[in-house]
Amino acid sequence: MAFGRLQRNIGAQPMSDINMTPLIDVMLVLLVIFMITAPLMSSSLKLDLPKTEGARPTDAGQYVTVVVSPQGQLYWGDDAVSAEQMKLRVREKPPCATRAPRCNCAPIKACPTAALPS
Repeated sequence: MAFGRLQRNIGAQPMSDINMTPLIDVMLVLLVIFMITAPLMSSSLKLDLPKTEGARPTDAGQYVTVVVSPQGQLYWGDDAVSAEQMKLRVREKPPCATRAPRCNCAPIKACPTAALPS
């Protein structure tokens, strides 16, 4: 009786080697790119750029904040001042920033020409 072969067919074996064709393609493309860009790297323009000094931190202006509280109190920075002191300080050094406390009142920007409460 012939029941078939005694040897079994194992089937397809997995490939144990790496396909080198894509690797070689990538390497050839990189070689061409480097061959084209290498001459460009050696040639450059010689420029005589002007020399300048950078801005120093002390060059920035110093800002003073003027605040009018809801009660009418005036503040120069964090110091409470009277209306007369505010007039003198504004004439000496005008403030550059204003703020108001969180309320419905609008901030008052103090400058030498602004009318201060008397």
